[in-house]
Amino acid sequence: MKHALSDYKTLVFDCDGVVLNSNRVKTNAFYKAALPYGEAAAEALVEYHVRHGGISRYRKFAHFLESIVKPEQSGPTLEELLKRYADNVCDGLMSCKISPDLERLKEATASSRWLIVSGGDQTELRRVFTARGIDHFFDGGIFGSPNSKDEILNRELTTGNIQQPALFLGDSKYDYQASSAAGLDFVFLTGWTEMVNYDTWVSNENLTSAINLGVFTDLYS
Repeated sequence: MKHALSDYKTLVFDCDGVVLNSNRVKTNAFYKAALPYGEAAAEALVEYHVRHGGISRYRKFAHFLESIVKPEQSGPTLEELLKRYADNVCDGLMSCKISPDLERLKEATASSRWLIVSGGDQTELRRVFTARGIDHFFDGGIFGSPNSKDEILNRELTTGNIQQPALFLGDSKYDYQASSAAGLDFVFLTGWTEMVNYDTWVSNENLTSAINLGVFTDLYS
């Protein structure tokens, strides 16, 4: 972080693993959706999903059909896989833990605009956040796929919705790459991440990190 927390005009949040403890929900949904192609294919998709945290389901399932499924295998189409995934993930998103520290962080950043920029489906995210009563925190909007995080960040910077200095709170390499490319500062949240050996990577990149939003608030407000 290059600025004091209170100096940031915009805070941008990833959803899964940051606001919601939903990484495992989505990993399980990928596995179940792909299972008609066999356990080996489903496990390969899960491995790809975990290694590419933050990338949309559309790209992951396209990769699955193009590079993991064997030509002789038959099973659900891309649209059918997406529907299977959405059906499997819906209940989990409605019941997984919400970060208990949103209110306290909001108080510490009262003058900042908040956005969600996620790899999750945008319509699904907005429905879940509204149903769970946390949409009001994100006065700058809730954004997701099919647009990529790079596309969303560039668009919202261009329109002025993201004002600098801005800070991205994420839990994956892609979050860091997308935020850095857009000129945002970055904090890595470790508590719910599925990233393997994240501690070595965080150290090598000299990143600011915290186990959750509450610890982050205590350390930097």
